[in-house]
Amino acid sequence: MGVGIQVENLNAWYGSTHTLHDINLHIPANHATALIGPSGCGKSTFVRCLNRMHETNPIARATGVIKMGDLDIYKDASPVEIRRRVGMVFQRPNPFPTMSIYDNVASGLKLNGFRNRRILDETVERSLKQAALWEEVKDDLKKKSGASLSGGQQQRMCIARALAVDPEVLLMDEPASALDPVSTSKIEDLIFQLKSQYTIVIVTHNMQQAARVAENTGFFLNGKMVEFDSTHKIFTNPSDKRTEDYITGRFG
Repeated sequence: MGVGIQVENLNAWYGSTHTLHDINLHIPANHATALIGPSGCGKSTFVRCLNRMHETNPIARATGVIKMGDLDIYKDASPVEIRRRVGMVFQRPNPFPTMSIYDNVASGLKLNGFRNRRILDETVERSLKQAALWEEVKDDLKKKSGASLSGGQQQRMCIARALAVDPEVLLMDEPASALDPVSTSKIEDLIFQLKSQYTIVIVTHNMQQAARVAENTGFFLNGKMVEFDSTHKIFTNPSDKRTEDYITGRFG
């Protein structure tokens, strides 16, 4: 099951550039939370802080507190442990091109030392079923490379790969922006199904998508969280005029 995330006074920098300013919000467990805002406003930096990927850049740093349940992710666990508990799906599918579909999905488990073939087989099947891909690839698991799949299938395989290590949180950074409408619809259906088991945070430029899949939405602008509320309120009666201006297309 997913866990709630509490963010307190989060600030982030790339070199001397202050990219996130005093972010405070609570992301509820087992819901989908959307993050919207114009390009360069800090959304992707924020999600990279949630699984400690931000600090992989040698000139990047962050201050503040991020708690997953009772766990302070910057004090109580290693980055490797956090990235196991917080899965990440990127804007473009990133299959390991030399690996089979099976090995792509199992790669995280193997990296963590799992070698039991029965457990690997069961986890690969479960994860592909969760990602709504099993029926399409079950006969080719070890015959075809992950890179041989269509773009939409590759993205669902990457979701399966993230789910295979049994995370509590799933981060999705523009997961459907490179996909066709049919594949996008499948990804959105997946988010609906998965949020009963995981806490999902999705970055999206597609406001209709945010409205379809997320119970809560946060609006970022210039590295600040302008507004965070129920998705219905954000899109029908925002509290801040800047939010209204953005969702009605006056800028962004």
